[in-house]
Amino acid sequence: MSSVTKTTATTQNKVDEIDKIRLNLADDWKVLGSVYDLLKDGKAFCVSDADRDAVKIVDFKQPNEMKQLIDLSIDENKTHTIAEIEDLCRLVIKYSVKTNHGRFHNQLFGQMDPYGLMGQWITDALNASAYTYEVGPVFSLMETEIIRTVCQLAGYAEGDGIFSPGGSMSNMYGLVLARYSRHPQVKTAGLFGMRPLALFTSEESHYSFVKAAHWLGLGADNCVVVKTNERGQMLTNDLEAKILKAQESGCEPFFVNATAGTTVLGAFDDLNAIADVCEKYGLWLHVDACLGGSALLSYRNRHLLAGLDRTNSFAWNPHKSLGAPLQCSLFLTRERDLLTRCNSIQVNYLFQQDKFYDVSYDTGNKSVQCGRKIDAFKFWLMLKARGYGSFGRLLDHAIDISKVLVEKIKQRGSEHFRLVLEDNQYMNVCFWYIPKALRGLEETPEWRERLYTVAPKIKERMAYSGTVMIGYTPLQYRGLGNFFRMVFTCFPVLEEAELDFILNEIERLGEECEY
Repeated sequence: MSSVTKTTATTQNKVDEIDKIRLNLADDWKVLGSVYDLLKDGKAFCVSDADRDAVKIVDFKQPNEMKQLIDLSIDENKTHTIAEIEDLCRLVIKYSVKTNHGRFHNQLFGQMDPYGLMGQWITDALNASAYTYEVGPVFSLMETEIIRTVCQLAGYAEGDGIFSPGGSMSNMYGLVLARYSRHPQVKTAGLFGMRPLALFTSEESHYSFVKAAHWLGLGADNCVVVKTNERGQMLTNDLEAKILKAQESGCEPFFVNATAGTTVLGAFDDLNAIADVCEKYGLWLHVDACLGGSALLSYRNRHLLAGLDRTNSFAWNPHKSLGAPLQCSLFLTRERDLLTRCNSIQVNYLFQQDKFYDVSYDTGNKSVQCGRKIDAFKFWLMLKARGYGSFGRLLDHAIDISKVLVEKIKQRGSEHFRLVLEDNQYMNVCFWYIPKALRGLEETPEWRERLYTVAPKIKERMAYSGTVMIGYTPLQYRGLGNFFRMVFTCFPVLEEAELDFILNEIERLGEECEY
């Protein structure tokens, strides 16, 4: 066969393939009709008490075993039928963690609000982007309304904000705005010739600030760690001492991060006290309220955020406590036009100023992103369905039930369980389980080293049993080894009996291990 003939045959094959895809598209779309049934049959939504007892949170497999169970390979020419694709989806659902299970307490998020999932499905189907009103008209208005409402709750009378892809990015927005506010020339000229800029955050704070210092060219060494008290709250006397020390070393302090709801202990820094220090030295005060920002919705617990109105910016993740589907993260700032001045550039093909509508609703130029997922609608739908007051009351219940767990742990006695903190501020309860093998022994350093192996071993049992999932962590800066961190969320709405199950299950699994 001549080369010309081969080329002609190849071209015809490609045309035939494209025609086949075009003709089959209608059938391909029909597969979406079975998606809900696949998820339902696979128990992706485990919300009833019966589900909790009957369904595993995870059917855990080691990576090499998982590779044998699911064909992960991707081939240039090999195709699969709709039935085969559905079978693959069943396997994916089967071996994925059921985070909607009522006993999933492994992360700072838990069960989803069904209205949030409804919103996520709709936005994914519409496949819109959040950069211009032209492309996402309804969603642009929703984002603006949510930001207006949250700014009002926070005491930011002339505030502004944007949805971002997670709390780490929201915290980075705070750093970028703080730097621009202090040195606007950095936007065009960069950091060349400047004194090193120093930022300050507590030893209990999120690791994203160290990463942001690296990404923004500030240097991880210039992310100064401030000591905390026994509850995990920033010590303002150490903050002030560190600021003075940074000045003496030739650095320029510019930014302080306070945390409202630390990742491990759930601690809230004293925002008013930190604001006093920041005002004294002329520093930007940002609040990482990714976890604790939900307290804004609660009349009873809003005091945890006292002083938020004195801050310059804050980050909040409704996907944590409130049950919004991942991801749902907000960045808010007190100064209305600062995001636009800091981040906007001239983009003639997208952000034209001579459009046929009010271009102030084109929010994309104040973002670091171009294409931006619609995260506002799912949260808007949740708030529309329930009103934010209901979420405040759900949050109150979650905090109340966390304190019930603290009391139940105390009632079981210090020979069985031991609390890291006896008076938690928020919804995080941290504790050790002491198995029979360690009870009644002298609590030497060697005993503690054995104790610190307990949580990881029980966690392994949890993974293979699939009955409950709770995370563990050390607090190395305090010299504390591994302990359990039980995190409560608005969903599921837990009752006391569920707490007894969790403690009993830890005891049961714990006695199956060797220490």
